[in-house]
Amino acid sequence: MTKGFFRGLTAGVAIVAAAVTMTVSTPSEAGAPSCKTARLIVPWKAGGGTHVLFSIYEKTIQGMNFPSKLKVVTIPGQGGNKGAKEAAKAKPDGCTLFAIHQSALTSYLNGRIDFHFPGFETVSQLTSTPDIVGASGQAPWNTYAEFEKAAKAKPGTILVGATFGSTSQFMWLILEDLTGMKFKYVPFDGTRQRMTALLSNAITMGTLNVASGRKYMESGELKAYGIADAKRSKHLPNLPTMKELGVDMEFALKRGIVAPKGTPKEYIDYWSGVFKKASEDKGLLKQMDAKGTDINWVGPEGYRKWAEKTYKDYEKVAIKIGMYKKK
Repeated sequence: MTKGFFRGLTAGVAIVAAAVTMTVSTPSEAGAPSCKTARLIVPWKAGGGTHVLFSIYEKTIQGMNFPSKLKVVTIPGQGGNKGAKEAAKAKPDGCTLFAIHQSALTSYLNGRIDFHFPGFETVSQLTSTPDIVGASGQAPWNTYAEFEKAAKAKPGTILVGATFGSTSQFMWLILEDLTGMKFKYVPFDGTRQRMTALLSNAITMGTLNVASGRKYMESGELKAYGIADAKRSKHLPNLPTMKELGVDMEFALKRGIVAPKGTPKEYIDYWSGVFKKASEDKGLLKQMDAKGTDINWVGPEGYRKWAEKTYKDYEKVAIKIGMYKKK
């Protein structure tokens, strides 16, 4: 229920009556945008991880009693930036939303776009997919401690696969910053190519997650040393967290929703409520769990604060490696 709803109530007995009458489990007509169906821009190809997860939200919301629903629209290209530009210039009428994660930060820091989270209104953070410090099944180390010892003994020699300037590299850059290790980076266009290289032992290290790597970790084709999350994954209960291993590090791809700058608060609150209700749906939770993705709904203000803190963490390492010069 939104703050705007409470402001609309009158005093005295009317407050009680209205509260009883209008307390509902779904966002009301009053805060909904004029469009019956809003577009949710996903800036990557259909079938990719972000598209799949938000398509689950789309179908869930379509089946619920909301006055305004949404339709996922993919606008791929430029590493997610083509869709970001389209969303940023859209009319702030509550009828355009944008699926976003930390790639907006990395694109800004490496100079590919000149805006990131502050260029939008935060709506809701939704999912969390923690990274795993992963390795080829032929890597010579059986534990994280052995890996860190080897990396420090011969800095800059261990081959790490990553898409340069992306979140897949920033996890390793932050790990370097926290531990003093140094790696040799090998560029890849995306997750599929990096996984192929890990499986063939063309590279030694690379980020994994439960969805993409679980079957390979369980078969021994890939190794996992630690998960960068606050708690162990229920899907991989024997895999320790990085904090358990002595590295105070959490690194997860946090997918969420933003709207064009200037979108009125009533629409922000409406959509935040819609996504909160959908995030509580048992069917959605079951599908997300099957994909190894946690639901971590956070409202507009909390999401904005998370974005501000996360940007500072990313900016620090971007400056350190010479990627970004603070303006």
